[in-house]
Amino acid sequence: MCGIAGEIRFDGAMADSEAVRAMTQAQQRRGPDGAGLYQQGPVALGHRRLRIIDLSAHGAQPMQDNTLGLTLVFNGCIYNYVQLREQLQQKGYSFFSSSDTEVIIKAYHHWGVECVQQFKGMFAFAIVERDSGRVFLARDRSGIKPLYYHHTASAFHFASSLPALLQSGAVDMAIDPKALHYYLMFHGIIPAPESLFQSVKKLPQGHWMMLEPDGSVKMERYWQVHFCPEPEGDEEEWKSRLLDKLDVAVQRRLVADVPVGVLLSGGIDSSLMVALCAKHSATPVKTFSIGFEDAGGEAGNEFYYSDMVAKHYGSEHRKIFIPQEDVIKHLPDCIANMSEPMVSWDNIGFYLLAREVSQHIKVVQCGQGADELFAGYGWHAPLLASHNPRDDFKKGWFDRSFAEYARMVHPDLVEENYAEAFIDDYYRESRAGSEFEKGLELDTTVLITDDPVKRVDNHTMAWGLEARVPFLDHEVVEFAATIPTAYKIRNGVGKWLLKEASRQLLPAEVIDRPKGYFPVPALKNLSGPTLEFMRETVMAQHCRNRGLVNADYVVQLVENPQAHLTPTGVSKLYQLAVLEHWLHIHAPQAYFGSSRKEPLRQAS
Repeated sequence: MCGIAGEIRFDGAMADSEAVRAMTQAQQRRGPDGAGLYQQGPVALGHRRLRIIDLSAHGAQPMQDNTLGLTLVFNGCIYNYVQLREQLQQKGYSFFSSSDTEVIIKAYHHWGVECVQQFKGMFAFAIVERDSGRVFLARDRSGIKPLYYHHTASAFHFASSLPALLQSGAVDMAIDPKALHYYLMFHGIIPAPESLFQSVKKLPQGHWMMLEPDGSVKMERYWQVHFCPEPEGDEEEWKSRLLDKLDVAVQRRLVADVPVGVLLSGGIDSSLMVALCAKHSATPVKTFSIGFEDAGGEAGNEFYYSDMVAKHYGSEHRKIFIPQEDVIKHLPDCIANMSEPMVSWDNIGFYLLAREVSQHIKVVQCGQGADELFAGYGWHAPLLASHNPRDDFKKGWFDRSFAEYARMVHPDLVEENYAEAFIDDYYRESRAGSEFEKGLELDTTVLITDDPVKRVDNHTMAWGLEARVPFLDHEVVEFAATIPTAYKIRNGVGKWLLKEASRQLLPAEVIDRPKGYFPVPALKNLSGPTLEFMRETVMAQHCRNRGLVNADYVVQLVENPQAHLTPTGVSKLYQLAVLEHWLHIHAPQAYFGSSRKEPLRQAS
């Protein structure tokens, strides 16, 4: 797990190693264990290292194989690297390290672009071919590892985070009206390939890209799943198959040269991870839970359930309690460490949890993705019974009407209803088995990448902690896509099959409890210093000067924040404050319309 960066020139100039050094240094928190820089002619690559596999210097990056003429920077983990290594050795390849990084190099040399089909893991990487000058980039199937890029006629820049990419000094900071619309309509989600800036894109999940020396590019999707349920069949067989798939996924993610723990919320998803990890561990599993102060009459922790699971499996458990003053104290830094602005309350929870967990361990498994795969959210069951699932999906996802959006932002930013067109296009093109399954497919394969998946990556990596997500193992996702709809939702309750299969491993009280979430009452019920931070942020002079949002709309939010909530209960004031604070920290020169300003490299 690391941070990567690079510059490739197409104009005959030498790559700017200082620009790559700046991008690399900006990702120091993603890789606190070491740094590397490679520069050769038109190519420069940078890497920050978090040592997880092959802790020696042999696993350092950028990694060069002079015999094969390949140089690589890589972020992630290939869980089946040992098996691939043995397979490649049988084909005549020799290895100078015991890392998964080197396996990628050899696999690319042997299989070419099809190497990505061999990898079981999470990854974003770039490989430079010395002799041809071509550069191959790829991102894992679920987009667990990020890859941002900026492509012009003269150069190509990439990095693991958008703030790092801005350090290149090459990015034009014109805000993309479509991306802003997505952010304010889709709970803060900006689906790939869009980013907040018009000139920056994200390599979509499950895609690879080939750059030619003249700057031309070919991009191709190498993985796609369609939610087409099979006939119902025998319930016990479906339960057994599901547990088998999850067991393999969890066991894969125990591969490391350091201990692997679990983030335990006390819900069924993370509790199941503990159960399966314990099955394969000779020592007690290290588990971690977080809780906050109660606020607004709402409980701030779920320690009752996490304690129950920890006791049941004898884990080495740590409970981390966060007082309310710590939420506001660390919220600005939490926002600053986002690759792009994100609005879920879970952000500060993951950020502060990762801070504490990283003091004890370097790798954890977590339960993200289960609700999307197995229809676990409260709005999934009504969708199944809906006469118009597409429109009801929109109601569940849109944070405001298009009319409100048009009143909210500067007129120059109002173009068309991109969010509605995005969903309509997906439903029209999807090959899923039903309108209901199209919604699950969209949520699981697209929207999840730039909300819970990005959230986990950003905030664990902010503390040099690697998070692994078994539910998003591509074989688990492919299996979930075949589960009969009646086994996902039964009697109006979601995740039926997962819950029933888990009865073999978990206490009934954990399985049958009301659905929980990562509670952060101080952000849900804004008051005191937290509310004051939001108000000061959106009313600041630099926000007024930028002029993204109409002043009268801002005043409405500030005067009565609890009266302006999204359908999911998120404060619209909080949503706007996150955006404005992120821009102020990372892109104070961001502009829109014709108010162009020249970008400057920010201080590291």
